[in-house]
Amino acid sequence: MRRAYSALLALAVPIAMARLWWRGRREPGYREHVAERLGRYALPRAEKLLWVHAVSVGEARAAAPLVRALQAAAPDHQVLLTCTTASGRATIKQVYGESVLVAYLPYDTPAAVQRFLEHFRPRLGVLMETEVWPNLVAGCARHGVPLALANARMSEKSARGYARVGFVSRPAFAALAAVCAQSEADAARLRALGAVRVEVTGNLKFDATPDPQQLAAGAAWRSRVGRPVLLLASTRDGEEQLLLGHAGVLPPEALIVVVPRHPQRFDEVAALAQSRRTRSPLPAPGARVHLGDTMGEMAFYFAAADVAVIGGSFAPLGGQNLIEALAAGTPVVVGPSMYNFAETTRLALAAGAALQASDAARALREAASLLGDAPRRAAMAKAGRRLCAAHRGATARHVALCLDLLRSRNPATARAPG
Repeated sequence: MRRAYSALLALAVPIAMARLWWRGRREPGYREHVAERLGRYALPRAEKLLWVHAVSVGEARAAAPLVRALQAAAPDHQVLLTCTTASGRATIKQVYGESVLVAYLPYDTPAAVQRFLEHFRPRLGVLMETEVWPNLVAGCARHGVPLALANARMSEKSARGYARVGFVSRPAFAALAAVCAQSEADAARLRALGAVRVEVTGNLKFDATPDPQQLAAGAAWRSRVGRPVLLLASTRDGEEQLLLGHAGVLPPEALIVVVPRHPQRFDEVAALAQSRRTRSPLPAPGARVHLGDTMGEMAFYFAAADVAVIGGSFAPLGGQNLIEALAAGTPVVVGPSMYNFAETTRLALAAGAALQASDAARALREAASLLGDAPRRAAMAKAGRRLCAAHRGATARHVALCLDLLRSRNPATARAPG
């Protein structure tokens, strides 16, 4: 059945390449390094290479504690970070600088995967969260490359989707050398999908430490603004209008800072704001909405806010990461759709660090109540920081498993490339 999947994928590649060019109108990064999508690379080959795949921005940031720990544990190995999106590639450059190699992961065709593996010859592969590609997994097995799924999460919705194509997905999950699951519920679903060696290692995102300079800068910015600040964080298409439509319940002096999830939407969302950070670092005294149109500054924005409403949760999209807000000590309000972060949301609600609203109107009412209740905000901030501290340690468990796979790898069992 994988042959049929590969044949369909080969037919889709020209369409995917055309889509890259189309997306490049708004994000020029999609028109760069196009040959890498087909497994053709100009990067030098390292003698010893560890490879980590982080599909986009969130995964690239979540991988940081693991990547740095692997670099420390195996200093004689170079690290290659692959991604799929242009914003993910920009984030890798921003977060890791020149400490890693960076490239696009090729499309999951047998030929492109073969070229990728022959060029880089990784000694270990790590896929972040849910990136399981049948030909990639099969190619790694053929080349003797142990492949781990790290920080793995599997929502009920995603599990049903994989189960519907079990004839392709089940062999892929079964071929993984190891799976590091975020929770027991994730582990159970992954085992049901065919994964064999599954360990509950926790969520790497709890190990990420907010940039102290950004935290300090955000707190100073909020002090200079001198008004209550509500952050609409990582909003998705349509959510800005939906949430701002209920802004009348907020104190009239409150400032709303909107930070869209995808940078290509900055100009679109700017039409809803009276100022934007790249042009006016401080909003005018009478401005109601300020656009956060910078990348890599979420710690700044969370520290600048009295309350954060997490986007991606008011449409059936599964929500966005709320751990960054908790770590910064920012009280959180989420919408009804948080299935991609179900366990973290459950923990935050139980700890008293977050509130969940049934819709946008209720979320803005909850936010307005918090803006007027400093003692409650302080209690939620303390609870969020305590929750993050209690759940650290996933990195050490991930690294131990990765090093075990690296030690157990027997190069003699790998087939010769080609």
